[in-house]
Amino acid sequence: MSAFHDLNLRALDGQELPLAPYKGQIVLVVNVASKCGLTPQYAGLEKLQQEYQGRGFTVLGLPCNQFAAQEPGSEDEIREFCSLNYGVTFPLGSKLEVNGPGRHPLYRLLAGEGAEFPGDITWNFEKFLVGRDGRVLARFSPRTSPDDPALIQAIESALG
Repeated sequence: MSAFHDLNLRALDGQELPLAPYKGQIVLVVNVASKCGLTPQYAGLEKLQQEYQGRGFTVLGLPCNQFAAQEPGSEDEIREFCSLNYGVTFPLGSKLEVNGPGRHPLYRLLAGEGAEFPGDITWNFEKFLVGRDGRVLARFSPRTSPDDPALIQAIESALG
């Protein structure tokens, strides 16, 4: 297994969220926020989930409050917001830090020193496409919408 698949996160409901079950799948890792101008991207992310989940793909949403405090809610509030407003069915992790000294190990792997696409996360809704083997295949800016042709092409290429 890759280092990606060795990691364990916590889901919004407090349960363990190991990444090992995603071995062999394509995962789009996205740091999300409920009070951001880009929050409507949740709808497009859910559309990707619905369209590609049957082919071994999932979106993994990871709430983060590091950008202008745009994810202030509790985990219950975040889960309720995502469900009621966007019908989110993809897995959501608990809040974590994507930059700085408290950067979660997942984000050290995705964007830290020695990463395929290193550098600080610039804002909410930055996207990392992770291959079946746990390697990061591509990184997309927060402003890249879920229906952007480059993102769709990268997903379809990864799915084969």
